[in-house]
Amino acid sequence: MEFRPEPEFMLNIPRERVGVLIGPQGSVKRRIEEALGVVLEVDSGSGSVRIRLARRPEEGGDPVALFKARDVVQAIGRGFSPERAFRLFEDDVVLSVIDIADYVKPSRNNLVRVRARLIGREGRTRRMIEETTNTYVSIYGDTVAIIGEEEDVRAAEEAVIDLINGAPHSAVYKKLNEYARLRKLGGLRPRF
Repeated sequence: MEFRPEPEFMLNIPRERVGVLIGPQGSVKRRIEEALGVVLEVDSGSGSVRIRLARRPEEGGDPVALFKARDVVQAIGRGFSPERAFRLFEDDVVLSVIDIADYVKPSRNNLVRVRARLIGREGRTRRMIEETTNTYVSIYGDTVAIIGEEEDVRAAEEAVIDLINGAPHSAVYKKLNEYARLRKLGGLRPRF
């Protein structure tokens, strides 16, 4: 019998998010494990998480569940509540993480300024992106994470990148409203 390594993912989440991932009496961790048929090994000290299938693929374990579990853990690590991250259990829902430092020089002032632009006064900009694209958006540290259906996530990504690059809020709102209008018509979605 040949040796095949067990499929797994290793990732790190911020230590302050480990408690959220585990949940009260381990409830969040247990829900992820039960819903996806995976095992999460969480190191509270370092924030490292090992994700592996509860059963090998030959024994009925679903390799796709491994990717879903990785995305759920990453979403919680990027600031989403477990309830919002659980949307990733659905087949058509994806996670996108944009690193702000990929678009601006990562100085403290630049990152603070860009985060403020993305959140907007009293959270208006973030809320506008979420409502018009039917997504969830989390701005955490130097990243912006988006959960939703693929086409909606692409529209939200474009709005986020436009704002990071300095586009006026009014221009981005106009684009988002047009996206929402066409989305409502059904099937006639604009190409971003």
